[in-house]
Amino acid sequence: MKQGGAVLELGDLMGRAKQQLADLTGLKPVGVIQAFKDDQGWHVDLEMLEMSRIPSTTDLLGDYEVLLDDDGRLLRFERRGTRMRGETTRVSS
Repeated sequence: MKQGGAVLELGDLMGRAKQQLADLTGLKPVGVIQAFKDDQGWHVDLEMLEMSRIPSTTDLLGDYEVLLDDDGRLLRFERRGTRMRGETTRVSS
């Protein structure tokens, strides 16, 4: 995880994933589900707020996987599913 010779911390990498996905989709990041590295790069699974409702337990959240290179640049993203905030299972997209 280098940027101009400096090593990116995992927290910085997750922050970049949230910001870049928010910039592309216009959605608000809710949280990070997981992050791991493999031979393709850094995979970060994020929850994004797709629709705000009252009460907030019925908000619609989207589960996204983003792929970042070692410098924290977004290579691709994919929406994996949706769920209401109060539910523990996903609804397939």
